[in-house]
Amino acid sequence: MIKEAIGVGETELDALNDAKKQLGLDETADVEFEIIQRAEKKKFGLFGGSPAKVKITLKAEPTDVAEEFLRNVLDGMKLESIEIEKTEDEGAVNFNLSGEEVGYVIGRRGETLDALQYLTSLVANHTDNPYIKVTIDTGNYREKREKTLEILGRKLAFKAVKTGRKTNLEPMNPYERRIIHTSVQKVSGAISWSEGENANRHVVIGPDPKAKNVRRGGYNKGRGTRRPYNANRSEQATSVNTDRKPLNEGGTTGLYGRIDK
Repeated sequence: MIKEAIGVGETELDALNDAKKQLGLDETADVEFEIIQRAEKKKFGLFGGSPAKVKITLKAEPTDVAEEFLRNVLDGMKLESIEIEKTEDEGAVNFNLSGEEVGYVIGRRGETLDALQYLTSLVANHTDNPYIKVTIDTGNYREKREKTLEILGRKLAFKAVKTGRKTNLEPMNPYERRIIHTSVQKVSGAISWSEGENANRHVVIGPDPKAKNVRRGGYNKGRGTRRPYNANRSEQATSVNTDRKPLNEGGTTGLYGRIDK
């Protein structure tokens, strides 16, 4: 987004300051400008003459463009009361939304929030500047969602090892699928993969066919003896291998990035 103003004044300096004022800049601000017309004094103090004209062109920062877009979308959704707090870091910007109506922005399982973040990222990066990572959050929703998915992934991974059956999860975006994959791959004896196309792509969690079932110890099949609890359960099912490298992390993939597995 480009902002520009043409200042008019008796001198080039006066015209420059007039243009700065129109853009809300201080007179001491260092800006690039173009002299459109130089001032000409009246001949004999009576005839002719013309004021100076100076043009200032400001190229808005991508983060400012993104914030303006986000504000316009929220206003278009009749959510004018939601406040936006912007925090910038090197190569990244975070927008934290607050207000009584943030529930409308989150949507079902964060789908509306994800879509809003995706569109805002497109707007912010529709420039010649280096890529900027855009994050939109509200009340630490994303952190809470990530922890929920991690717990779900581990729970279903242990279940897969115990029962030997696979479980199909609901469709998720690439970022959330990556969280599930990472969580599952830390559980020995369980694996995960993705199936489906586009919006229907989802994670499947099942037992690892390459894992060896190690029985925890024998039991006497004779009368009067009781089979130990979870006797056939894989020894690996009770362990969490934190050193195991996740197979499907997806590197630094963003919210709508690519995950091949």
